[in-house]
Order: sequence, then structure tokens, then C-alpha cells
Amino acid sequence: MARGGRGRHLGLAMGLLLALVLAPPALRAKPTVRKERVVRPDSELGERPPEDNQSFQYDHEAFLGKEDSKTFDQLTSEESKERLGKIVDRIDSDGDGFVTTEELKTWIKRVQKRYIYDNVAKVWKDYDRDKDDKISWEEYKQATYGYYLGNPTEFHDTSDHHTFKKMLPRDERRFKAADLDGDQTATREEFTAFLHPEEFEHMKEIVVLETLEDIDKNGDGLVDQDEYIADMFSHEENGPEPDWVLSEREQFSEFRDLNKDGKLDKDEIRHWILPQDYDHAQAEARHLVYESDKNKDEKLTKEEILDNWNMFVGSQATNYGEDLTKNHDEL
Repeated sequence: MARGGRGRHLGLAMGLLLALVLAPPALRAKPTVRKERVVRPDSELGERPPEDNQSFQYDHEAFLGKEDSKTFDQLTSEESKERLGKIVDRIDSDGDGFVTTEELKTWIKRVQKRYIYDNVAKVWKDYDRDKDDKISWEEYKQATYGYYLGNPTEFHDTSDHHTFKKMLPRDERRFKAADLDGDQTATREEFTAFLHPEEFEHMKEIVVLETLEDIDKNGDGLVDQDEYIADMFSHEENGPEPDWVLSEREQFSEFRDLNKDGKLDKDEIRHWILPQDYDHAQAEARHLVYESDKNKDEKLTKEEILDNWNMFVGSQATNYGEDLTKNHDEL
């Protein structure tokens, strides 16, 4: 009896579906779409170690990402400052010459989620069939469901038929939610929100709704305790439940079911899978501004940042600086 995943990473389901529909019939299998349920933003950015007050390692990893921060000693201070200046220009999203705490927080969050944008960059060409640097719903539908739509008889008497019939309208609903301007095509940012809705504030309701639909087997629009447990554990030969399952039942009753009616509604599911944890990116952005803001106007000029360059990057911007020259649109 193996413990199943308690949370979900939603975006990977799309890639699994694509592999499924493009595979030969003999290799097709039902996609595994149940992933990590609890979404924890800024999971790559943990607590600041108390011993890091002088080394700036935490600041470097927050500002550049862990991988790029490892290369700090490959540049001279002059080269680091030059590349930091380019980064500052990109952080200043409204181009007013100042970097605010909010702009810095947005940058840090994007750096910490860089792997998501890298993932989208890798699969982009598989969907952007007409190479116009946008992905329409039709392009995505054909790339993902084209085989199923073109050969419906092959799926008629299989469980895959039910899977695809369910997933197609669900994907279309998610695509429309990600398509903020409603033009039925997705920019890179919109497509990233489509593949990784758990990382975007305006997609959180879709995450909650899809979680509810996944777990709610009796279709009453609620999740009872047995459905909650069944999502993470399946009995084999009706054997006894392991201790961790009993603990999860207690979690359900004591902490998940807030109104104590024996079921989870949308609000309770949102509270469960989208916990309002401490915002590490916000705290780090405030710290960097506080330490660099010489005139105490609560925003930073490029000069103020460059004067305190060692806190932001040290000499660690090597790979990231090279990326800037390659015009990486995902960051």
C-alpha cells in the first residue's frame, strides 16, 4: 500500500497528454494527472539563515537564482556592475528610473520560478505550429488532441475516450482563463499561466475548481472525508489503513473542514491547497530596498543599487548576464 501524492503540479498534465495522443496506439495509457495538491509559492526561496547577515549568499540566490549565484567569482567587479545595470533596467518595469519594492518582489518571484519559463520555452515550438510567436487554442487542441479527434473510433470503447472527453473542455476552460485579452491566442506569459496555473494569481480559481473536480467522485460539488483520503491512498485487498492515513483523517476533521459539516467546499479547498504562508519574496525585496535606499524615499535608483552591488550580485551574474544578451523573453 503506497502513499499517493498529496498535492499537485498541474502544468505537467499537459505534457503527459501530448505524449499520450502522439504515441502509437499500443503505447497509449491513461495520463497520470494527480500531482502535488498543496501549492506553496516561492518554494525555492526558504527562510534566511541567521548566519547569512554578512555573506549576502541568501540575497544573491534570491536575486539571481541558485544556479547563477554559484558562478559569482567568475567576473570582475566591473563586469558584475555592468551586467547588474542591465538587470536593473529590466526590473524597472514602468521605466520611471526607480525600482520599487513591488517591482523587486515581482523580479525575485520570477527568478525563483525560472524553471517554469524554461519549461515553456522548451515545449513552445511543439505548439506554435505557424511560428507566429503565439499559440492559438486551435493549435494547442490539434497538437494535444489531434489524434483523438481524428480517430475517435479507436477510443470509443476504451477508458481513454472518457479521459479525453473530460480533459478537452477542461483544457479549453483553462485556456480561456489564461487568455486575458480574450483573443483566443496565448502569448508566452499567457501560455505559461495555462500550463502552470498554480503560479499565477488570476488562475487560482481554476486550480481550486480542477482540484474539486478531481476529488469529488460523487459529483455533489463537495469533498467528503472518504473522497479526500481516496485521492491520496487506495486500499489493497481492504487491508488496514496505515497510521499516516489515520493522521490525514484527523487533519481533515480538525483543520480542513473549517465549518465542521463533514465536507470541503470551494473556500475550504482554497484554504487547504493555497495556504497564505509567509511571503519570502516580499520580505527579501523589503530587505534589499532598506539596505540600499540611501535617501530613504522607499525606492531605489540604479545608482543606489550599483553602489550596493555586492549585496545584489557580488560577482555572480555570469550566466545570467550572458542570458540577457540572448534576449530571454521568459524572464
